[in-house]
Order: sequence, then C-alpha cells, then structure tokens
Amino acid sequence: MLNEIKSLNEECGIFGIWNHPKATEMTYYGLHSLQHRGQEGAGIVSTDGETLKGYRHLGLLADVFSTEKLAKLAGKAAIGHVRYATSGQKDLANVQPFLFHFQTGSFGLAHNGNLTNAKSLRHELEDTGAIFQTTSDTEALAHLIKRAGKDQFLDNLKVALNQVHGGFAYLLLTEDSLYAALDPNGFRPLAIGQLNGAYVVASETCAFDTVGATFVQDVEPGQIVQINDQGLHIHTYTEDIRPSICSMEYIYFARPDSNIKGINIHAARKRCGKTLAKEAYVEADVVTGVPDSSISAAIGYAEAAGLPYELGLIKNRYVARTFIQPSQELREQGVRMKLSAVRGVVAGKKVVVIDDSIVRGTTMRRIVGLLKEAGAKEVHVRVASPPLKFPCYYGIDIRSRDELIAANYSIEEIRQLIGADSLEFLSVSGLAESIGQPYPDYPDGGLCLSYFTGDYPTPLYDYEEEFLEAMKESNDPSLTYSFEPNLLKDTSQLFINGGK
Repeated sequence: MLNEIKSLNEECGIFGIWNHPKATEMTYYGLHSLQHRGQEGAGIVSTDGETLKGYRHLGLLADVFSTEKLAKLAGKAAIGHVRYATSGQKDLANVQPFLFHFQTGSFGLAHNGNLTNAKSLRHELEDTGAIFQTTSDTEALAHLIKRAGKDQFLDNLKVALNQVHGGFAYLLLTEDSLYAALDPNGFRPLAIGQLNGAYVVASETCAFDTVGATFVQDVEPGQIVQINDQGLHIHTYTEDIRPSICSMEYIYFARPDSNIKGINIHAARKRCGKTLAKEAYVEADVVTGVPDSSISAAIGYAEAAGLPYELGLIKNRYVARTFIQPSQELREQGVRMKLSAVRGVVAGKKVVVIDDSIVRGTTMRRIVGLLKEAGAKEVHVRVASPPLKFPCYYGIDIRSRDELIAANYSIEEIRQLIGADSLEFLSVSGLAESIGQPYPDYPDGGLCLSYFTGDYPTPLYDYEEEFLEAMKESNDPSLTYSFEPNLLKDTSQLFINGGK
C-alpha cells in the first residue's frame, strides 16, 4: 500500500459481534474489510457463553487464520483486531485482542487509538505491584479495571475509562456481554449494526456491508454500549465530552464506502476536491489522482475545474511491502514498483495530480518524476488537505515534526523539492466545510484538525514536554507560541498559529 511509503499509517481496526451462531467467521470477514487499517498483526477472541478463547499472530488476516484455527474459536460472540503499531513494539506480545484470565472471570480487550497518559499510568501501576506483559498502552486499561474495586464489571470499566486519556475506541468481551467504549472526544470512529438478531460493532461501516449488517447508530463520545442477551444498553462514564472526530479519517484512513457520523467518505473527499479546484485552479489538460485514497478528490477537482479525469497513474497491487526497506533510495524504488505513469494519458499534457496529503514528500517527488519521465509537459500538484505540520498523539503514526516536510519547508520550497511546476494545498476552513463537520471551537467540539493547526483539543500529558520542546526548536517563521511549564494542562492558553 502507498501509505507504507508515505509513512502515514492507520491506527487499527476493531470488530465485534454478539449472538451469532458463526460469530468467529463473521468477525473474520468484518476484519477483512478493515485490513486497510492495519497489516502487522491480527487476532480474535471468542466466547461460547462460558469460556473465552483467543488466537493472534503477526501478519495479514488471511495469513494468521485458517479454517481450522477459526473452527477452534467457535462461539456465540467474538471481538477481533487488525493492528498497526502506534504504541508498543512490533512483536507478537502486542498483537490484539488481549485475553485476561482472573479468578472472577475473563475478558478480551481490543483498542484502536493511542493513550496520551499511558507512560504515567504504567509507572504508577508498576509502583503498586502491577506486572505488564506487553509494551502496548492498551494493557493499562486491564490493570485499571481489575483495581477499580467495584462489584460489577461495568462499574469497574467506568472507573478505568475515567483514568485513561487520549484517543481510544475499545471493544471488551466477557462471558456474558460485549462492551464498546469511546473516548470523550470521539477521535476514532465506532459504529453499531444489526444482523439477523445479532449486534455488530466496527471501526467503519464498510464492515457492515461485508457481513450483511445494517447500521443502527454510532457510539458517541463518553459512552459505553453494553450488548448482551437482553439487548443493547447505553451507559455514560463521563459528561465532560468534546466531540473531535479525526479529520484524517475523512481525508485518508477510512474506505470510500464507509460512513462516519452520517457522512459518506467518498462524498466528503469529492467535495474536498471541488473546493480545492475553487481555491487553487490551474490551467491544465487532464486531472489524475494518486491511487487509491485520492481518487475521489481527483474526480471532484476535475468536475469543478471542467477538466477530464483520467487514470494517469496505475497501482501495481502484486508487489512486496516496502515500508521495511531501510534506505531512502530503496523506499523511492518502492514507489516505482507500486506506481506506473500511463504515457498515453500524460504525454505532452499539462497534468494536475491530486493527492490526499503530503507527509515526507518522498512519494510525491517520485510521482512527479514518473509523470515527467512519461512525457508530461507540466505537473501541477494539488493536495486535498492542508499542510501536515504537527504530530498526532491520538492514534496516528506521526510523532515528530522532523518527519513532516511541511513543518520544515515553505510551500515554495516543497514545490522545488518535489519538482512540481506548481503546488497548492486545501485551506483548513475549506477542509472543514467540505467534510461537513463543524470547524473546531473547543470546548463545544467539532473536527480535530490538530495535524494542520497545532490546536490540540485535550491536554497532551506524557507528550507535553516533547511537543513544547519541538515548538521551541521550530524554524517555522509563521509559528508563534507561548511557552510555560505545564501549559497544555489548559489548552485554552496555548497560542499556536494565532490560535486561542
């Protein structure tokens, strides 16, 4: 996948089902539709109502599970996970769902997102005797549940969820219930569907289409949804909610056939392309998009600009994964292996190439080169999102400004580095309006745009010093900030890019 070259990676995908005779098989198919969210490992935990069983391993879903392995997990309910490591090492111990056994019962746990206070929690728990088996931030929740001291699992879960911070969508499975929980900001998507009397929960609604389920509702920020033989029950564990759905879900991560918060991903990306054409029109002969996540935006740009859309770039889906290559030279060769320019489409033409985002610039530099080698007269790059300048701490694999080209170079400098004839990005306001989610106005909430603005909707806790140190060392002349110790404990005092 191109994201392996771009170094912008999805968080994880989670799927759960309750009260289905083939729960494990349905979970497998649901996870298959979420494979784009994580390719490093996969796992399933199931229950027959009395015992929990699980299996997990490194690799793609189809490599991890065989018919025989699925048969051993037969049960009435299951949860599953496909992993990309945003926290913790890339080894088997960190592949989810985790399965915990206690004297009073067992539970499985799957997590999509990243905790911003995981390091502090780990230190506190270890100081009081906790022993961790993994380096994943997910494990902290299990210790907190066990130590909450309440009589009922649900009450223990509520106590634990009020102690973890950051981005999280959790699925938990016990012998008698399936639980879905979302952080107070709702950074990660999580939806509920129904299938012939069974309930399903998934990171994206495309999984419902795969298993034949119909959408019922979204899990809302600060909610716990409990599903058991008595039906669906909604609980809240906090009233302090600030809806801040991740904008990158709409831009890049989610599949085009998914709906998030009632908004279709393909339609949102197409509107971004149309807005981009209005904001950054250029005279050209043809429009093409970088496969696959940029195609929708490219179609929108072409329609609004009155230009033909053509397949100027073709993706080769049958090559080895390239993110493991250690050198920049090999990483760039990976782009050539995965993409080819169609000479008959671009030769002698002024080409507008649409991408959803630019991270390091490596991929786009190679794409511009491919198009010009194929005879393109001019190559104009248009990006259907604003420049990525800031790290994400809620579950996307962007931890340092050093790896973000827009954090270190001006747009004109980036244009020169990638070899394009022109380069323009979608505005922040244009993005928010095109997606259809409210522009962020914390604490009322809206769309999380922190990757573009540096305006984070929550305290950063363990990442606070790291972030502020990066801001102090920034060479970006457009960036202004106010630095004080523990400043991010009150985000309303943080002044970034003329923010609050």
